[in-house]
Amino acid sequence: MKDSNFLRENNARHLWHPMGHPGTVMNNPPNIISKAEGSTITDYEGNTVVDGVGGLWCVNVGYSCDPIKQAIIKQMDQLPYYSSFAGSTNEPAIELSYELCQMFSEEDMGRCFFTSGGSDSVETSLRLARQYHKINGHHSRTKFLSLKKGYHGTHFGGASVNGNSRFRTNYEPLLPGCYHIPSPYTYRNPFNESDPERLADLCVAAAADEIEFQGPDTIAAFIMEPIQGAGGVIVPHQSFMKKMRDLCTKHGILMIADEVITGFGRIGDWCGSRHWGVKPDMMTMAKGITSAYFPFGVCMVSENIAKRFEQGDSVTGNIGHGYTYSAHPVGAAAALACIKESQRLEIQTSAKIRGEQLFKGLEKLKEKHTFIGDVRGGHGLMAGIELVSNIENKTPMGSENMTKISAKIFESGAMVRVGGHNILMSPPCIITEEEVSQVLSALDEGFSIL
Repeated sequence: MKDSNFLRENNARHLWHPMGHPGTVMNNPPNIISKAEGSTITDYEGNTVVDGVGGLWCVNVGYSCDPIKQAIIKQMDQLPYYSSFAGSTNEPAIELSYELCQMFSEEDMGRCFFTSGGSDSVETSLRLARQYHKINGHHSRTKFLSLKKGYHGTHFGGASVNGNSRFRTNYEPLLPGCYHIPSPYTYRNPFNESDPERLADLCVAAAADEIEFQGPDTIAAFIMEPIQGAGGVIVPHQSFMKKMRDLCTKHGILMIADEVITGFGRIGDWCGSRHWGVKPDMMTMAKGITSAYFPFGVCMVSENIAKRFEQGDSVTGNIGHGYTYSAHPVGAAAALACIKESQRLEIQTSAKIRGEQLFKGLEKLKEKHTFIGDVRGGHGLMAGIELVSNIENKTPMGSENMTKISAKIFESGAMVRVGGHNILMSPPCIITEEEVSQVLSALDEGFSIL
């Protein structure tokens, strides 16, 4: 490893970082994270803080999960890689596909298509949705519906169904045939409706109107996050996903649940679809499947959808899609170990308990700091704080103040993520009561500088 002077001198000089302006990052080099343990991270200067971000919504079992590490080492020694394209497979991928179908049998998931991560899983689901309709002879079903404020990765398909302009504008034109309906976002919505149940009905009505306008027989699928993550942790009313499921079923539209964040315990259940009592046609997953110890993802397909593929002819039923690292043996081994450890620790229960503590603490901070416009969460360990410079006009907090606040929060003992004028949190599901209190204390100190 190069010495400290080399690392400081070259930090952000040759590496472009995701989701940031390269010139700004170069002038304000990022923290160098050197090590991590449990729910804490330590930077190159020796500062140890609670990781309120969980890496990036992903380190569900924390940083010290030895069973995952050992599974990776063992698999590296035995078979570090082999292709899963037609003609070959590997033991851990076979076992993992079985375990996942057992784990999500309540959602009627029956098949797995393994990927390298969340964006790959979303891309896979969109492609399979179009292909499904072609198998059924419905060649006009090519369009996609999604929610504004939604986030579905950065591939062209995922970016096209994304509902946030900052992930879209610089890369347009994107995939044609993608249409967005209002998000069930009580703090800001075109209906000026703050009642979550009423807002859910209005959004469903808007979706029904868009379907009728586009023509039901032109739409392949609707994709949504059970709880919107990067858009600001937007929690819908409990009726929303069910009603969207019913609307999709009525018009023969597939429902894709983007469970990349909400899967594997983060929201107090093993997946967001189960949390809201919905059976989607496909589920996209990644992040918590290995707790990010290895890049890995999956697109799960329901039994009904799978049978149509398997009974399809040799042309339309053939899956002409895949990745070099699909069903990677090391990733599959890591996922098996992670799932087993997640179940042993019952992290979904821990996430529910600690999530309630975090959310109640945020509500108290809202009472104290008048520039907190909205606090969202209350369903596991996903939380968002929306900051405004004018509470009456809901004017978003400026970037300069957001930078100052986040820096002070880190200095005070917690890492959080800034998304526009939102502060987003998704700490490891093993986080302790004391560590949640430390995050809340750090937030309070950060807010106190304004």
